[in-house]
Amino acid sequence: MALRPKSPKTDLEKTAQRDEARNDVFMREVDDAVRQDQMANAAKRFGIPLAILLVLGLAGLGGYLWWDSQQTAKAEEDSVAMTLAIDRLEANQPDAALEKVAPLKDSDIEGFAVQARLLEAGIAQQRGEDEKAAKLFGEVIADADAPAPMRDLATLRLVSLQYDDMKPEDVVAKLKPLAVPGEPFFPSAAEMVGMAYIEQGKPELAGPLFAEISRDETAPQALRARARQIAGLVGTDAVDDVDEVMEQIERNSAARAAAQQQAGQ
Repeated sequence: MALRPKSPKTDLEKTAQRDEARNDVFMREVDDAVRQDQMANAAKRFGIPLAILLVLGLAGLGGYLWWDSQQTAKAEEDSVAMTLAIDRLEANQPDAALEKVAPLKDSDIEGFAVQARLLEAGIAQQRGEDEKAAKLFGEVIADADAPAPMRDLATLRLVSLQYDDMKPEDVVAKLKPLAVPGEPFFPSAAEMVGMAYIEQGKPELAGPLFAEISRDETAPQALRARARQIAGLVGTDAVDDVDEVMEQIERNSAARAAAQQQAGQ
């Protein structure tokens, strides 16, 4: 079936179509003009504050990067100084060690400042300057910003320094949190707590503690052997493997014999 041919548009229809197209173009131009005007007004209102914020942000970022690089360089410098101080101390040159560590006591990096005080306190204790050592250990303990392991070490060293003048219950109160298997300072802390229990007349608490020390593979062999003996004296069997203990005794005897033979030569 053939399609009916479309009738040609009248002049009126063509005029209306042209007017509609012109209106569309005009509305688009008006819309673009309005948007440009809004952008111009926004730039006038917010352009300067945004530029200021951008400049401040870039300045802050640059300042942080500079500060971070300075902190990194300072940390490396302090690390070298601490390493040199420890080397001098191991070489039995305490004065040289103190000279190297002196600037670190005022370091902005808390870890190095605390290490410096601990090292100085240890040297003072070795020299019999107990009052000075106690003061330095106390400063570390009271420093809330100091790392917890360093405060624990300072507590352990201070109690060790003042043990003879302390009441047994005070020793237990200060070191009991450290005298827990698995804690880094367990062997040393537990030994002092165990001795304090014995002084208090509490062998039932001391024995198991010394037995735990004897089983702690991280503890020095001399301390483990001593703890095993003390546990037995207060009525606690700390020997889990008799054969292992006998082998250890034989190894120690052989080592002593070899040392004596070398000394004789």
